[in-house]
Amino acid sequence: MIETELLKQLIEFRRERDWEQFHNPKDVAISLSIEASELLEWFQWKTAEQVQQRLASEKREELEDEIADVAVYLAYLCHDLNIDLNQAIKNKMQKNAAKYPRDKVKGRNDKYDEYS
Repeated sequence: MIETELLKQLIEFRRERDWEQFHNPKDVAISLSIEASELLEWFQWKTAEQVQQRLASEKREELEDEIADVAVYLAYLCHDLNIDLNQAIKNKMQKNAAKYPRDKVKGRNDKYDEYS
């Protein structure tokens, strides 16, 4: 999902700073979770109207930065574990299609083990 050239830039950025030594899969996964939590903070305690107002303000850049942080750590994790993110998503979509048949779940928000 991240362009090949951009991924190369991310890897080079990390290499130039000698950060690979800190980026074991466990710690990158932890960092990914932390950044995802920071993304959630952008929405915390906001109404839908407040979110729309923030999206139209200078606060939008903060949201974009948090989304970028999540994407960077996910890119590092996939790179380091040799996971093709596009293929992983395709595989998961196939599993979801079987788990959530359209005719049973369309318009419903039940968990997969709650619908009949």
